[in-house]
Amino acid sequence: MWIAHSYYSLRYGTLSVEDVVELAARAGLKRLVLADINNTAGLPDFVKACHQAGILPIAGMDIFKENRRLYTLIAQNNAGFREMNEFISQCNSLQIAYPDEVPEMKEVIVIYPFSRASTRPLSPNEYIGIRPSELNRMRFSPLHNLIDRLLVIQYITFANDDGYEIHRNFRAIDNNILLSKLSFDILAAKDESLLTLKESQNLLREHKILLENTERVTETCQIDFNFTTSKNKKTFTGNKEDDKVLLEKLALEGMVYRYGNRHAEAEQRIRSELEIIHRLGFSAYFLITWDIIRYSMSLGFYHVGRGSGANSIIAYCLRITDVDPIELNLYFERFINPKRSSPPDFDIDYSWKDRDTVIDYIFKRYGRQHTALLGSMSTFRDRSIYRELGKVYGLPKNEIDELAEHPEDRIQRDHIARHIHEIACKIADFPNIRSIHAGGILISEEPITAYTALDLPPKGFLTTQWDMYVAESLGFEKLDILSQRGIGHIKECADIVLQNRGLKIDVHQVAQFKVDPLVREKIRNGETLGCFYIESPAMRGLLKKLACDNYLSLVAASSIIRPGVARSGMMREYIYRFHHPNEFSYIHPIMKEQLAETYGVMVYQEDVLKVCHHFAGLDLADADVLRRAMSGKFRGKKEMERIVDRFFSNCRERGYPEDIISEVWRQIASFAGYSFSKAHSASYAVESYQSLYLKAYFPLEFMVAVINNFGGFYSTWVYFNEARRYGARIELPCINKSRVVTSIEGTTIYIGFIHIENLERDFAQLIVTEREKNGLYLDLPEFIERTQAKLEQTLLLIRIGALRFTGKTKANLMWEAHILLNKKSSTTSSQPPLFKISTRPFQLPALPSNALEDAYDEIELLGFPITLTYFDMLQTRFRGEVMSRNMIQHVGKTVRMLGFLVTLKYVRTTKNELMHFGTFIDAEGELLETVHFPDSLKQYPFHGKAMYLLLGTITEEFQHPSLTVTKMAKLPFQPDPRHKN
Repeated sequence: MWIAHSYYSLRYGTLSVEDVVELAARAGLKRLVLADINNTAGLPDFVKACHQAGILPIAGMDIFKENRRLYTLIAQNNAGFREMNEFISQCNSLQIAYPDEVPEMKEVIVIYPFSRASTRPLSPNEYIGIRPSELNRMRFSPLHNLIDRLLVIQYITFANDDGYEIHRNFRAIDNNILLSKLSFDILAAKDESLLTLKESQNLLREHKILLENTERVTETCQIDFNFTTSKNKKTFTGNKEDDKVLLEKLALEGMVYRYGNRHAEAEQRIRSELEIIHRLGFSAYFLITWDIIRYSMSLGFYHVGRGSGANSIIAYCLRITDVDPIELNLYFERFINPKRSSPPDFDIDYSWKDRDTVIDYIFKRYGRQHTALLGSMSTFRDRSIYRELGKVYGLPKNEIDELAEHPEDRIQRDHIARHIHEIACKIADFPNIRSIHAGGILISEEPITAYTALDLPPKGFLTTQWDMYVAESLGFEKLDILSQRGIGHIKECADIVLQNRGLKIDVHQVAQFKVDPLVREKIRNGETLGCFYIESPAMRGLLKKLACDNYLSLVAASSIIRPGVARSGMMREYIYRFHHPNEFSYIHPIMKEQLAETYGVMVYQEDVLKVCHHFAGLDLADADVLRRAMSGKFRGKKEMERIVDRFFSNCRERGYPEDIISEVWRQIASFAGYSFSKAHSASYAVESYQSLYLKAYFPLEFMVAVINNFGGFYSTWVYFNEARRYGARIELPCINKSRVVTSIEGTTIYIGFIHIENLERDFAQLIVTEREKNGLYLDLPEFIERTQAKLEQTLLLIRIGALRFTGKTKANLMWEAHILLNKKSSTTSSQPPLFKISTRPFQLPALPSNALEDAYDEIELLGFPITLTYFDMLQTRFRGEVMSRNMIQHVGKTVRMLGFLVTLKYVRTTKNELMHFGTFIDAEGELLETVHFPDSLKQYPFHGKAMYLLLGTITEEFQHPSLTVTKMAKLPFQPDPRHKN
């Protein structure tokens, strides 16, 4: 019996599933077991590969505990495969160790290793596996008497000596030990490679009984999957016809909510979609998604629905999305591939605070047997490979860092680095760790364990062992339940406005936001810091260049910001054509016919579909495969190559010039890895409008909400700076005013305790709870008495100025704290006193305070200064010859400017040289954009987040100015007075 490990035996196996099957086919095998260690992630791909190679696939699982093989499980059929998966899933879900002996299974063969087998009576499905290298030991073993229960097994872990060397590296990585410390008990046997059928028969010619036993057992085993049918839950109500009726009722009721009582176009499109949805069996998918939305809305959760399913008017009427397909001229049919049995996908975004509640509902509503999070595979890639390998070769940390950052330099001069590089190239893209997909959830008709074993990651929701590509090949369509900070800050801002101003805001009035003059002005001027998806330097620049002030332009901008479009030059071309619609020519009449709305530029996934179908003559199924591949949702390389070849051959058959074919393909290729459907971009734009409205009318409350939800594009201090720009007074944490998170009273913002480095979260909450219960704190002794504060935590609060209301200097308060708490630690218990204890007053001499010292304390504890700005702390008084606000008036001039670095974007040129796009804040708190070409960057590199003097020329593109830097110097701050010596 040949039992293979693929590279899904993580940090153990060295062969891909395809390589395993190819080796077996070359060796003439007719049957093959895939038994990866503690998982069945590779089984679906294995079954497909075996079908293509004419080999009978058998499903197995090798159960290991602490580097030791306990037994190998072999499924006799699909029912046994499910049994095997359920056994492992139960151990994982209960977080218990795999037992040394297997519980009863009806359709699973259990093989115990010969070296550890006992002489106890075996159940009918239990056997002992003996390897060819162990045959000589059999005749002297008590197990010789159990010859009818012995099977000959040959494990396959590597193909040759090179594979064994990779295996050794994997085992060292997995056990976090040096290669030199590897012991044989944690390695596979060196003979775990494939013998041909003839070699095996020659080796075993004296052991015919064992061969007969093995063949008899093997012939009872087989696994297969139907890859052509949908595996999703088939009905919502329990009956397909009832699903159809319910979906129609909900859609027509939703039409009244969205469009009013009579809307002929909406009704016609609804009925057309209903017919398609029912015919293709998508009704349950829509109803399940509606059910999840209904539940979350009942709890007051905000959501954003997006994905290609947002093209559907029914999704709009069911309030799954807020994208009106009529307004945007979207057609559901464009995403219906006749060769696929799965529906267009929905991505539902929730606040990071609400997502787990929604997921918990889905598991309880549809049952843990039928629901699972979708897994993913983290692979060995890039720098991580060198770091992992560097450790097992015993390299010092500084050498590992250098190897990871600049492998080409080390390889030239170091034979160990060269060897590590050779290993790294061989294991690149091998699976490393099973992880969780960002948001994918499967809801199945059959129990999930009919297809996979399940892991239990820290989140506590069962997760498939295979990834989205395997899920799709099996016929699953995932539902993405995602979290993002943008939704959190929209909801929180509305709550803060109600609390601070007494105004109740309906953030779903997006139609009004789209035409609001102040909102349109904010977009046009790029005043979008903190606003979902449109706050990055590149996006703010694009909005200014487009003079974007309407919904359709924002939808387009949300898609053309993609990296590929920018690199291909088509983003700049789009901006030019946007401003000069009569001053360009289309590359081909079909482009004008199909892409007039976007000036002949492919902006959305639909545009790829249209060009591939109408220009290249691909059928819609092939065009959709190409579209999905460009968005990273398809991995069939051979199928992809076939479609690409057909694209070029069709274009040539149609007589197109080679230069036009190449240019059209270049534009299509720019979509690789990252592209949006128009509905997806529109969903993002809707959320952007909600953020924009809140920022336009309630900027201070909005910035507090952004700060409290973390996760924005910029560091926290940038958002505090933005609040100050809009007129806020920023106050340091205060034990009588602050909360755990940042709060606002009128126009005063109090920084939350959560931002103080090393302040314990529970203690921060106690400060607030005690204050709300028993009133404001009077002074330091009373604060310590009421909160039982420890010295370290008290000193943090004093250093950040949280007791400044006492009127005492920090130095005095720190002396007082030491006196109080050093005495208290030796005389009092940990319980608070029943009655207020009076303390004898004492007088300290007035100790000096220093604003610069305070600022350095703030940088240490908050990460940024508040009472002074970074500019106040400089040694120089120079603030720049030009400020950001008047750069446009100095285009073409060489000037000196001053800025504190906010963020950097790293870009590789066509020559593979590094260049940067920088964002700084100037002395007036305004953002300043810079460009650093390779020549300048080599002479004047960045030295971390700091203040820089910048010499360069002001340039502009479509009225958006930036500074092209030729020289740059990091400027010194005044030293901390406490550290002058």
